[in-house]
Amino acid sequence: MAVPKKKTSKSKRDKRRATWRHKAAVEAQKAISLGKSILSGRSNFVYPAIEEEETEES
Repeated sequence: MAVPKKKTSKSKRDKRRATWRHKAAVEAQKAISLGKSILSGRSNFVYPAIEEEETEES
């Protein structure tokens, strides 16, 4: 017979959510920092240059 699960306490739930939110905030800060450094030209980040399609002259 199926047994119902025990209720998770509010403190456990809140701790889990706080950890998830903190990880998301850290990743968002890293992304913003990387974007700012790329725009300012001070980054060591290497990204492929956009290659323009060559038009054929006939």
